[in-house]
Amino acid sequence: MREYTFVVSKEDEGVGIRRMLRRNFHFSSRLLTRLRAQKSVYLNGQVLEGWMKPKEGDVIRAVLPEEASHFPEEDIPIEVLHEDEDLLILNKQAGVTVHPTKGHASHTIANGLMKYMRETDQQFKIRFVNRLDMDTSGILIVGKNSHAQDDLVRQMHGGGMEKSYIALVHGIIEQEEFTIDRPIGRPTPDSVTRCVLPEGQGRPSVTRVRVLERYDSGYTQVLLRLETGRTHQIRVHMSWLGHPVAGDSLYGGDAPELIERQALHAWRIRFLHPVSRQPAEVTAPLPGDMTRAIEKARRIR
Repeated sequence: MREYTFVVSKEDEGVGIRRMLRRNFHFSSRLLTRLRAQKSVYLNGQVLEGWMKPKEGDVIRAVLPEEASHFPEEDIPIEVLHEDEDLLILNKQAGVTVHPTKGHASHTIANGLMKYMRETDQQFKIRFVNRLDMDTSGILIVGKNSHAQDDLVRQMHGGGMEKSYIALVHGIIEQEEFTIDRPIGRPTPDSVTRCVLPEGQGRPSVTRVRVLERYDSGYTQVLLRLETGRTHQIRVHMSWLGHPVAGDSLYGGDAPELIERQALHAWRIRFLHPVSRQPAEVTAPLPGDMTRAIEKARRIR
């Protein structure tokens, strides 16, 4: 159960409690409505019956309801990069699906988190802020409560979160830095793959690309920053550019001599903490198969 508490200052007098909760904790209107309906906001220890204007020294406390997930527990490794009362940020391994689906009903990160919670004596509903493809590694964000998830999703969609990836791609990219601004969508309604569509079709999609290193073997290591978060965005944009991600068989990037999955890693995020509002940065080290692929690309002549 997560609690948010603050003491009313002289400057706060005359401001309604609803506005104070929004200003201090950035609660969404939906969450505020739910807290009031559930009688989970307290003024000096008493349940708040209506939105009122408190006095200096009054103590306001909002209590988020205790929630839980109910996935079967499995022994899936969980590598924690950062954890506090509101967030859990993981370094996801390749080859594991994030959340149970029809095609992957078990052996997911969600199943591993159930075991992790038991071992660390925690209970929270698993709320993924972002998703990664099964064979993409790197930063995966879990909100431990609805406020943390809502706030970070708003940052992600509103441009307040910076998401950077590292990839190894086919071909030598000549430009140092550039932006791909092309809409992405399904070529047919039931297609698994996505593609770049003509202007006016699909969803706006923007990927910023910076070259990190070029290899005589015919590969380039790049840093990519997402300004939008479409399904398969990096993989589609780089394939459309003629530089598919190495190992990405779905989009024409097979590279069995280097790696057996797409060489794509969610490397860094920058955001404002949903409660403290302090800038935060988390990075995930490259996994072994990607570092080995990069070393191979350097050596191949």
